[in-house]
Amino acid sequence: MGSTVERREVEAFGRIAGQWWDPDGPMAPLHKLNPARLTFIRDRVGDHCACPRGTTAPFEGLRILDVGCGGGIVTEPMARLGARVTGLDASSEVIGAARAHAQAMGLKIDYRNMTAEALAEAGEQFDVVLALEILEHVADVDAFVAALRALTRPGGAVVVSTLNRTAKAFALGIVAAEYVLGWVDRGTHDWRKFIRPDDLAAALTDAGFCHPEWRGLSYDPLGDRWRLSNDLSVNYMGIAAG
Repeated sequence: MGSTVERREVEAFGRIAGQWWDPDGPMAPLHKLNPARLTFIRDRVGDHCACPRGTTAPFEGLRILDVGCGGGIVTEPMARLGARVTGLDASSEVIGAARAHAQAMGLKIDYRNMTAEALAEAGEQFDVVLALEILEHVADVDAFVAALRALTRPGGAVVVSTLNRTAKAFALGIVAAEYVLGWVDRGTHDWRKFIRPDDLAAALTDAGFCHPEWRGLSYDPLGDRWRLSNDLSVNYMGIAAG
C-alpha cells in the first residue's frame, strides 16, 4: 500500500507546529470548530459503541486512532474521555509538539510519526478511527479511505470531517477564510480537492464501510462559534460503520 501523503502540505503544517495550541494562532479556526466536532464524536461514537452516558469517561475500553492528529486538539479530549488513544501524523515537528503538550497535561497518548498506510500494513486495528480535516489534504482519497478501513476493526466506526466542493465552500472556505478574514494562510486549501458528500459516501462504501451519516458544521458569526446543522454545503462531518 503506497503513501497518500502530500509532502508539501506536511511541510507547511510542520512549520507552524509550535503554534498548534495557540487559540489565537494559525490553528484558531480549528480551536473554534472543536466544540462542535467533539459533540458529534462524543454523541455518535457513544451511540455506535453503546458507551455509558452520564460518566466522565464514557470511552473507557475503546481504542481510538486519530489520523492526521496535528498537535492533538482532538486527540487529547479522546484521552480525557477514557479512551486508549493513538495519534498519527506524517510531520515529525507536529508530533513532537503533540507529545510535549500531552506530557505537560499529564496525558498518556501514543503519538507516532508515520502514515495511515504504514500503520495499516502493520496490521493494527482500532475501535474508532478519526480522520478530521485531512481528506482535503491527501494525494489519493480512495487509497486513504482504504487505509482507514484496514485500520478499523469489524464492527468499529470511522469519523470523518472535510469541506464540500461547492461554490459556497469556495467563497467561504477559500476566498473569505484565506483572503478576506485571514483565518488561515493563503494556499492552505485547494478547492479542487474538496469532496462532495455523495463522493465520500461512495468511497467509504467501496472501501467496506456502511451506512454513512452526515451532519453539517455551520458558522454562527453573531456568536462567533460553530454548531452542528443540516447544512452540508461548506463543512460537514460524518460517521460510518466498519
